[in-house]
Amino acid sequence: MIPTKKLAVIAMLVAQASVLHFIESLLPNPAPIPGVKLGLANIISLLALVVFDFKTSMQITVLRTILGSMLSGTLFGVGFLMSFSGACTATCFMAVLLRCFPGFSLLGISVAGAVAHNLGQLFMAALILNFSGIFYYLPLMLLFSVPTGYITGLLSRELVKYTKATNRFDSYF
Repeated sequence: MIPTKKLAVIAMLVAQASVLHFIESLLPNPAPIPGVKLGLANIISLLALVVFDFKTSMQITVLRTILGSMLSGTLFGVGFLMSFSGACTATCFMAVLLRCFPGFSLLGISVAGAVAHNLGQLFMAALILNFSGIFYYLPLMLLFSVPTGYITGLLSRELVKYTKATNRFDSYF
């Protein structure tokens, strides 16, 4: 059973990530290429990986993807399936890097997560379309995922620094 304080913190993180997911759906694409987004909600997933554990981060990822899709009206559509598969793949990949390769910085982990997000999206697209040629789109997606992953990593690093410096989560547990 999850202690009440931890559950409240997780709920706040899900709400924050859902709002970031929704706000990002309102923004125009930073490039005229379908599927390119900043990935701001991944900041919360990465924070949860650092502060909590994989299970908590995956719960936040799943819930924020569902809630964000509900808010933007894309729940259970193709966009949701691609977003969901990308987010889950990214969270899993970032967790492996964080736990198994401690030399990786949050910036590197975030960039790798952005790349994994693209791979998860393309894998889902290949399943939906029954067309493996969709992976030829990967180099173009990587051109944008590296800088957006870097930006997300910078923001995550600063957020983690802030939460550790202020002992934000220590007071809850």
